[in-house]
Amino acid sequence: MTTLHTLFDEFGQSPWIDNIRRDWLEDGTLAALVANGARGVTSNPAIFAKAFATSSAYDGLLADAASEDAETIFERLASADVRDACDVLGMLHASSRDEFARGRRRYADGYVSLEVSPRLARDTEGTIDAAKKLWHQVDRSNVMIKIPATREGLPAITRVLSEGINVNVTLIFSLERYDEVLQAWCAGLEAAHEAGRDLAGIASVASFFVSRVDAAIDKLLDEDDVLRGHIANAQVAAAYETYLRWMVDPRVARLLQSGAQVQRPLWASTSPKNPEYDDLLYVNSIVADETVNTMPDATLEAALDHGHFERSLLATPGSLSATAALLDLLPTSISLSKVTEQLEREGVESFVNSYEELLTIVSSKLDKK
Repeated sequence: MTTLHTLFDEFGQSPWIDNIRRDWLEDGTLAALVANGARGVTSNPAIFAKAFATSSAYDGLLADAASEDAETIFERLASADVRDACDVLGMLHASSRDEFARGRRRYADGYVSLEVSPRLARDTEGTIDAAKKLWHQVDRSNVMIKIPATREGLPAITRVLSEGINVNVTLIFSLERYDEVLQAWCAGLEAAHEAGRDLAGIASVASFFVSRVDAAIDKLLDEDDVLRGHIANAQVAAAYETYLRWMVDPRVARLLQSGAQVQRPLWASTSPKNPEYDDLLYVNSIVADETVNTMPDATLEAALDHGHFERSLLATPGSLSATAALLDLLPTSISLSKVTEQLEREGVESFVNSYEELLTIVSSKLDKK
């Protein structure tokens, strides 16, 4: 029994690992992480770029690649990684589905996420087509296709869910957009239900990015302002309040009665950007039932070593409300809405840049064949 098992068993939060590498699949590292309590895997272009740049595990696969198109090759290799990771998590997923079927929990676990090309962040139809392609390419029931929560991504989320595809909605920075994501999720499941699909098999999480909010807001506050390092978790608290309200809404209640899983909030970007902050600031403080925290390697290891989940600011209605109320204390000169809009733009741009870097790495390795 590890602290990660405690996090799930006693507090209801699923720890996921925000990393994937071919060598982890080959040497048993991912299997060991799962044995230690990790219950899911997330990936993004930056993670794959780092893996391709720092690991020789892909060199042989690239040497044998039949295509010369870097993007086509990457998609095939990434799909293979995710497929194999899905298999590592297969038993956990099956047992979790059984718990869901027996009514012990309102969701299943054991998912691995693969993102559509960030180039498509402003392209609704392109995102839908890419999501379908990746879904069939991986061909596992416990894969989640990541779709960014841009304005153009919202209708894609609805459409993809309506076709029975699991979706990890990524790059959520604001409470307003989170509300729209929940609406898109409802619409997708309602359409799936009308089409006669089994809602129990359609999973979704809503990935709310955390640390980048403090990184942006702290720059706008005075050095001695007591709100520094607190606004990101305050917004998480407000997001969890939103989740709790939605889950008792009649519209959602009808979906749950029809067999749907809840769409859990997922806390992403949970390693502090400020080295002066506690390494588990965005872990210990935001533990809550029916949520996910996807952690980079170092943060997951820290949680295994010295996680203290009883410190959560979301543990009681009183502390949850008090934490969310910190948003009201922001100076009027700071617009949280404008900050989060900028963070979304920067997030999309950052993922596009990482994707281009990744394709450059793949191309350079192909040139050496």
